[in-house]
Amino acid sequence: MTSSSQPSVREFPIADSAAGPYGIAVGPDGAIWVTLVHAGGIVRMAPDGENRRFPLDDSASGPSVITAGSDGALWFTRFRDHRIGRITPSGQVTSYPIPSREGGPYGITAGSDGALWFTEMNADRIGRIGTDGSIEEYPLPEAGAYPSGIVAGPDGALWFTLNQANAIGRLDLGGELALHPLPTAGAGPVGIAAGADGAAWFVEIAAGQLGRITPDGKVTELPLPDRAARPHAIAAGTDGSYWFTEWGANRVGRLGADGTIREYDLPTPASEPHGITVGPDGTVWVALETGAVARVAG
Repeated sequence: MTSSSQPSVREFPIADSAAGPYGIAVGPDGAIWVTLVHAGGIVRMAPDGENRRFPLDDSASGPSVITAGSDGALWFTRFRDHRIGRITPSGQVTSYPIPSREGGPYGITAGSDGALWFTEMNADRIGRIGTDGSIEEYPLPEAGAYPSGIVAGPDGALWFTLNQANAIGRLDLGGELALHPLPTAGAGPVGIAAGADGAAWFVEIAAGQLGRITPDGKVTELPLPDRAARPHAIAAGTDGSYWFTEWGANRVGRLGADGTIREYDLPTPASEPHGITVGPDGTVWVALETGAVARVAG
């Protein structure tokens, strides 16, 4: 179902189209922080659109997903040079190499233990980095599983998508691992978010569906109105809703608490929406790979 009440969408240019805004998060300072996956940089954008760019030490490092840490800094993955980055609100940047060579860190989230947890796409591992930079890795039982998105669930465990194994994984803080296969073959799960309902919600980019998994592993799938939309990332709203990007359809979608799915066109054609986050005030922010950040407000 398409919404009849279009929210206000405003785009803020933050880079040229070659830089590739990709991951996005709200920082402890209230600003919006965005990775530039193709340019090797991080952008801090104030809510009014004023922005500042911080280049990384390697322009080809591939900064991907970013999240706020328990230490007041932002932490992000560097997919192409296999490091975990940290940037303070003032712009001081440090980074840490992961033990697995060419592990390809991608998703990252703050854990309930105060550490940052991340996926290693190329190495089939889940990593944990303390705020002191110490790193541990947990191998997965399946080769070529392509672990992608990761989130700390309401149960305190880490929940993550296995894009090529067509499953959702759960790893508790003690290292106990469980994998839950998805009902739809070849669904290709990517983004995942913790829900206020005690479950984790995720998107299936290849199947054009949303998914929900409970702590006991029960999976429910919800087809989107446009199965070719290629949903990529998902974030929990402040009102029981879930917002997600439709990379292949140039839209942002919303699953309401009542189960209604609404889809909203972005104003710039082919803007390639990737990362998505929701601020404390309910405002939705979207990274557009063609060079901007979109603000979606009711």
